[in-house]
Amino acid sequence: MKFLYPELVILITALIALFVDLCFTSEKMKKTSGVVVLLGLIFSGFLLIVTEKNGVAFGGRFVMDPVAWWFKFIFIAASILTVLLSIDLLDQGKLAARGEYFCILLFTLSGMMFLTSSRDLISLYVSLELATVPLFLLATWNKNRIGSEAGLKYVVLGVLSSSLLLYGLSLLFGMTGKMELLAISQGLSNTPIFWVAFAAILSGVGFKLTLFPFQMWAPDVYEGSPTPITAYLSVASKGAGLSLLFLIFYHLFGFRNTQFLGSAETAHTFNLILAIFATLTMTVGNVVAIVQKNIKRFMAYSSISQAGYILLGLLGATPEGIPAMIFYLLVYVMTNLTVFAAIISFSNQTGLNQIDDYRGLSIRNPILSLALMIGLFSLAGIPPLSGFVGKFFLFSIASKMHFHWLVAVAAVNSTISLYYYLQIIRQMYIEKPKGDEAVIKVSKIITCTLIVTSILMVALGIIPCFYDAIHLDTTTYLNF
Repeated sequence: MKFLYPELVILITALIALFVDLCFTSEKMKKTSGVVVLLGLIFSGFLLIVTEKNGVAFGGRFVMDPVAWWFKFIFIAASILTVLLSIDLLDQGKLAARGEYFCILLFTLSGMMFLTSSRDLISLYVSLELATVPLFLLATWNKNRIGSEAGLKYVVLGVLSSSLLLYGLSLLFGMTGKMELLAISQGLSNTPIFWVAFAAILSGVGFKLTLFPFQMWAPDVYEGSPTPITAYLSVASKGAGLSLLFLIFYHLFGFRNTQFLGSAETAHTFNLILAIFATLTMTVGNVVAIVQKNIKRFMAYSSISQAGYILLGLLGATPEGIPAMIFYLLVYVMTNLTVFAAIISFSNQTGLNQIDDYRGLSIRNPILSLALMIGLFSLAGIPPLSGFVGKFFLFSIASKMHFHWLVAVAAVNSTISLYYYLQIIRQMYIEKPKGDEAVIKVSKIITCTLIVTSILMVALGIIPCFYDAIHLDTTTYLNF
């Protein structure tokens, strides 16, 4: 039961933050809720670090294993960075209802952490809804036309995806009469109903991961949401979807076995389906990103393309697939939140969100433009940054599974992504300011965040200790 302490601390912290905001009228006291949330997240992370990476609770319905541990570590790190990015906007009154904001954010985090430890259909679905429903509220936090429209689209498509997922899970229960993932995987058979269930589940998960053609919600929601929430959506929703996909493929369907459902042909079919989704997702995301003018919509399509790369880690039952996928998710969280930290700082000072507005940023704030450039180069996969190392590991998985054409497609897409990332870098370093050469001031909190995440992007690309630790933990656990 000790491995549930981090989740309990997060829930308690959420209630304390709400209590502080409701019970104190002084603005100075209200601001302490941000400190309370940060301390709660840090303490939760500490408890996670000292917790053993194995454990079972509630009759096997909740499990701690190395893969779940690393997912939780990434979720907590992403939440800490999101809170740091939100504090300035909350202090300036650009985000309302501080206590409710932090409370809902932490409820989402707790849902994601419960999700990655769930081992039966009911807890899996309930945890996913706990992680998803609060995001509907956060997406509409800006009470304006764009935010309301984005939130409505997010809710409608989110309900549809949840319905598809629930339908697929119910079919699996109907086939086996079991609720536990392990029992279901042992009772499945290669029948038409199974493939209908698989299609429904993959469609539901595809919404969370922004896989093509389920990505249509992302650009509008990214544009309409508060920028810190956009940053959180880009990494948290993807992390939750990836965690769910891992549970389905490696526990529910028993895909961790080389002979999936007793048939190598069936295993190849699953690999081919994933390869096609990865190809379409990364290609659509990269190609459409080229013509974007709004920086948040631009990052939405960038996020879609990154989901295509992440899928490569699920190809086949190789010992390196899961650590490569988790490592890239960790890299993506650090990189994407660095980029959004720079976007938040610029938008907070200027109120502008067009790519052309970044002209001459290197003159107006050299540190901000440098951090943004490092983040964009890491997303593009430029060595020696961590994005390059992460993509290298993922590409090697596809190569080992003999999907050499997919490696070629991914390499071409990385080249395309470099082209449109360079558009922003050109605006910052080559184009001259439009006339307003006022210095862009960055708060101390975001400055420290940018420095730390930029250092981590370089360190994760040069020092392999994180990947080695993930590889050692997960390969021992998966026992290939």
